[in-house]
Amino acid sequence: MEKTLIFGHKNPDTDTICSALAYADLKTKLGQNVEAVRLGSVNGETQYALNQFGVEAPRLVEAVAGEAKNVILVDHNERQQSANDIDQVRVVEVIDHHRIANFETSHPLYYRAEPVGCTATILNKMYKENGIAIDKNIAGLMLSAIISDSLLFKSPTCTAEDVAAARELAEIAGVNAESYGLEMLKAGADLSDKTIAQLISLDAKEFQMGAYKVEIAQVNAVDTNDVLARQAELEAALNGIIAEKGLDLFLFVVTDILNNDSVGLALGRAAHAVEQAYNVKLDDNKALLKGVVSRKSQIVPVLTEAFNKL
Repeated sequence: MEKTLIFGHKNPDTDTICSALAYADLKTKLGQNVEAVRLGSVNGETQYALNQFGVEAPRLVEAVAGEAKNVILVDHNERQQSANDIDQVRVVEVIDHHRIANFETSHPLYYRAEPVGCTATILNKMYKENGIAIDKNIAGLMLSAIISDSLLFKSPTCTAEDVAAARELAEIAGVNAESYGLEMLKAGADLSDKTIAQLISLDAKEFQMGAYKVEIAQVNAVDTNDVLARQAELEAALNGIIAEKGLDLFLFVVTDILNNDSVGLALGRAAHAVEQAYNVKLDDNKALLKGVVSRKSQIVPVLTEAFNKL
């Protein structure tokens, strides 16, 4: 049986890494030959979770076509967020909780997308559907994914299903979701040792919004000023990326995990779209985005609508 690779998006976050590992565990227990891999570096938050539950990070790959004919995508579907050579392999499954965009296949596939806050919430159901018990360490990783994507259940993307799954998984993992979750988020919000390039790439995704090419990066912080103190360096790097990729907008979002607000730093010829989307005025290229914490539900659809009106 040929091996199938399972992976999430570039610049992987906790859900992408942990859901790849969890789905590989489920598939392996069902007798399939699979391997979880990753398309980028493991961030501090994810590493904290891996360390807590004694699990190795998936193997890093630069390309996938040389290793497998078939792949399974978790936590994404948009081509520009996936492996660079994704067009050279067959996508046989997708397990995701995002919008569907810029995605098509030449063959039928199993596609499962649900409007929940985290891929791991869907996987929790799939373990049950297949009658497979979740091991303690895998439960811990899946819990970590839900806590990460929901900002400890505070994000507007968080559903009752996510909360219920997290409670079940916390019990299996033997941890208190709230106390463990806060420590994990704090580990991810420690940006003191990050270079400018690392800050930008920690959690960055490209989107096609109508005729506009947009990249949105998001970092979590305990104090947004710790990041914005480096604004001049950030702008120099972001302008370089805009020129290199031909972007119309780069929105760099710094989210305060304690107050649940964000500051958006907007650069590019279409930066005015941010002003229209949120009814704010950019001051020194940035604006307070009150109550905004979720890229998926509070940034991507709002910006897409604004671009459609330009």
